[in-house]
Amino acid sequence: MAVGYVAGKSLFGRLLGHPVVMLGAGIAIGYLGFKYRKEITAAVAKASDMGKDMVLNAKENLADLVEETREAEEAKAKE
Repeated sequence: MAVGYVAGKSLFGRLLGHPVVMLGAGIAIGYLGFKYRKEITAAVAKASDMGKDMVLNAKENLADLVEETREAEEAKAKE
């Protein structure tokens, strides 16, 4: 059983590296990318907006935390 697994793995690895298989995969990816280009663009734009919102939210939370720390230090210094 182990010998068959190793032989199959080697065959599969060689098959994936074959130029015709690589060409076919490239054509398929290109076709699907062209067919769904509007959906892909919309998804990338949405993810980009979500990333920007996340960064702005993190900056706001950090600014709030820094301000709370300064207020706590000022209150401690007055004591």
